[in-house]
Amino acid sequence: MTPAAARPIRVLIADDHSLLREGIAALLAGDSGIEIAGQAANGEEAVQQFIGLRPDVTLMDLQMPMLGGHDAMLAIRALDRHARVLVLTTYKGDARIARALGAGAAGYLLKGAIRLNLADAIHRVHAGHRSIPAEVAAEMASYFGSDNLSGRELEVLRLVADGNSNREVGVRLAIKEETVKAHVSAVLSKLGAKDRTHATTIALRRGILSL
Repeated sequence: MTPAAARPIRVLIADDHSLLREGIAALLAGDSGIEIAGQAANGEEAVQQFIGLRPDVTLMDLQMPMLGGHDAMLAIRALDRHARVLVLTTYKGDARIARALGAGAAGYLLKGAIRLNLADAIHRVHAGHRSIPAEVAAEMASYFGSDNLSGRELEVLRLVADGNSNREVGVRLAIKEETVKAHVSAVLSKLGAKDRTHATTIALRRGILSL
């Protein structure tokens, strides 16, 4: 019987782009220590595949139809708190990274770095380590210690980003227009934004808001 230590790491690939899944599978085919256990095209499939296959490491895209990667990861971690998930994404906003790590991701890898770093990241995550590339760590560090938006400020920012005026935001949230103005000022200050449009741009880039 093959010793457990010599068994290849069984990997589940979850991404809605078939070409990327096939590319990852081809890339990892050159590593004898890694075996592709299965593939999933959306978050719901990822959860079901995880239940059936119980892979050692799951590669999870964040932006997927039916069920996003973040929610799929929460579902998988609820099934198995020891599940090792490595996020693969094109987004490096600090808020998005923090949410992924908070949901239990063991690593966060930008898709542009897959060719050079993916196999090593899989081995690190499987060994019980975190895999956070320097570029991602730098993105988080650049905002370390900055004030987080409160729940109400985030609600206001979402409505502002949708084009609502202060009066319209007040009506939607059942608060006074003066209160909305105070929240908008706080949002601008915390994000270091010049105006409402700039605040929306910053929030989208950092992953505080998503399209």
